[in-house]
Amino acid sequence: MKTSSRYTRGSGTSREAFLRLLAAGLLASSLGACAILGGADPVQILDPSARVVPAADWPQARWSLLVPRPIAVQVLDTERIVVRPAPGALQVYKGAVWSETAPDLVHTSLLRAFEDSGRILSVARPGGAVRGDFQLTSELRAFDSIYDGATPDAVIELHARLVRTTDGKAVAAKTFRVSERAGGTDIGTVSEAFSRALAKLDGQVVAWTLQQGNQSAP
Repeated sequence: MKTSSRYTRGSGTSREAFLRLLAAGLLASSLGACAILGGADPVQILDPSARVVPAADWPQARWSLLVPRPIAVQVLDTERIVVRPAPGALQVYKGAVWSETAPDLVHTSLLRAFEDSGRILSVARPGGAVRGDFQLTSELRAFDSIYDGATPDAVIELHARLVRTTDGKAVAAKTFRVSERAGGTDIGTVSEAFSRALAKLDGQVVAWTLQQGNQSAP
């Protein structure tokens, strides 16, 4: 009680000093709580993106397509950036995450590639107003930074299946695996390699889907 009285009755400078100490104590307590929750270390958020230039030989499609989100095992269905430093070993990059889960990154990139291609009547996610003549279902099997040398490869593997919506029949299926060597080991350079890998994957999947859909369209 005496301490409280001294600060209350003292000079304005003493009171301000007390308030500064109190604020500093509260801030330190807050930072301590963040450290316990794992928020003390800065986290770098990376957003690999792809822009695909349509090839001249891509066919024009007069049918509509639904593209559901790819399914994936739990280790890939996360924002964590998976790295495989050696065969059979699995780790994640510390202090860095993707802006979305790996399946969401692939899903968004594929939709954009179909839309930007200008080769298809309509493309959309399921659940909207578009019914879709076909569905492109897929399983993401790899979205990994794999080391087999001094610098890693950005590796994406996607198994795709084109399904006709009228009868649920799979008309075509294919596994796509693309790889791009990173120019260094820092995570920013690795993310750039994933952007290039996404662009390569998108181009292959779009071209294949247009061709297979045209062959099976009514």
